[in-house]
Amino acid sequence: MTVLVSGGPDSTCLWHVLRELGYRVAALHVNHHLRGSESDADARFCQDEFDAEVVDRRGGTTEDELRRIRYAFATDRLRATGHTLSDQVETILYRLVTSGSAKGIKAKRDDGVVRPLLCIWRGDTRSYCEEHGLPFREDSSNRDTVRGLIRDEILPLLRRIHPAADENLLRALDRRETLPPALAELLADPAASKRVDLGGGVQAVREYDRLWLERSPVALDREVRWGPWRITTSLPGLKVRTWRPGDRLAGRSKKIQDVFVDAKIPRTEREQWPLVVRGDEIVAVPGILDARGGDARMTKRWT
Repeated sequence: MTVLVSGGPDSTCLWHVLRELGYRVAALHVNHHLRGSESDADARFCQDEFDAEVVDRRGGTTEDELRRIRYAFATDRLRATGHTLSDQVETILYRLVTSGSAKGIKAKRDDGVVRPLLCIWRGDTRSYCEEHGLPFREDSSNRDTVRGLIRDEILPLLRRIHPAADENLLRALDRRETLPPALAELLADPAASKRVDLGGGVQAVREYDRLWLERSPVALDREVRWGPWRITTSLPGLKVRTWRPGDRLAGRSKKIQDVFVDAKIPRTEREQWPLVVRGDEIVAVPGILDARGGDARMTKRWT
């Protein structure tokens, strides 16, 4: 495992704990050269204390850009960072203020980076280092960042309002943790279009600020009952599903969304309207039009 080390107490604690637990641990330090000689001193410290591989990478001005640069290295191995519950609280607060979302730090990123210390507080890592006589560095630029503003000014004010402010901010994630992880991520990310299989033949679909439930595709190897529709066919390999953004009728350039508009199908009905498909091709839109070779018999009966 490779620990991304800065020289601070969090990554120092993580590096030492993993070694104490018997893991084979390497270290990687990215020197952004943002603080001149102080940055070089951090790099030398990481080399001396962790035998770290040091990568010089200039460029990047925002916290997000610098983070992207760091995570671009050592992608061929398992990487770990020293993020703690304190970082989690700061992230929740930042995202609540900037986007209204309570999305927090993932214990494991999509690219495989893991955060083993997300269960302890920043003060715990400092205490651990002091108890085991582990030297660490202090980053003087932290106070000048957005995270530093939250840490040094905003959170102390919130603790004056209530001493358990940190723990209460973490509760913003509790509601999500009771949901299936994939659905929680779907709800937490409004800037995306995606679908999640909830099991039982139901999928949750999000298209930016719109969210709906739909049935999973059903094989048309027998009569399919879809709401008021009864759909059958003599052709193999067909399925019934609902509309998806970008769907087009097989052999034609017109989008299914435009077909619905021309047929004056209300928006509230489109997400549940059945489509007969072969692979990704739309063979028929029951009650509106068919494509060649559909041979699907569709009747609408209200029962």
